[in-house]
Amino acid sequence: MIVRDFNELKKTDRHVADAQWTSTRMLLADDGMGFSFHITVLEAGSEHTFHYKHHFESVYCMAGKGSITDLATGETHAIKPGVMYALNLHDKHILRAEEELHMACCFNPPVTGTEVHREDGSYAPAEELA
Repeated sequence: MIVRDFNELKKTDRHVADAQWTSTRMLLADDGMGFSFHITVLEAGSEHTFHYKHHFESVYCMAGKGSITDLATGETHAIKPGVMYALNLHDKHILRAEEELHMACCFNPPVTGTEVHREDGSYAPAEELA
């Protein structure tokens, strides 16, 4: 059994940040679960373009308000507490935070915790990080 405290993890290297977001990695690849689980907070007024070419991601909004735009279709969806989206086609998207967004995220394959967003908004595939 794995039991972790979000507040304690925020004081470790499992808590990473960029200029407009933070991500606390509750589960990573080395935990052996087959997915990683993160609590991510996006700063109000921020906009992020992501394209997880090598990962599937599902995201559940716990707090805040924003939107997600599928760049292939141009379709935009509201994000608010209770809304989940899944990037089942490696969808390139723009995520906008109108208010500070608190999101629970799962990645498959799991991230290792050392990934950095590349210029195109993706993470490198696991074999490149090995």
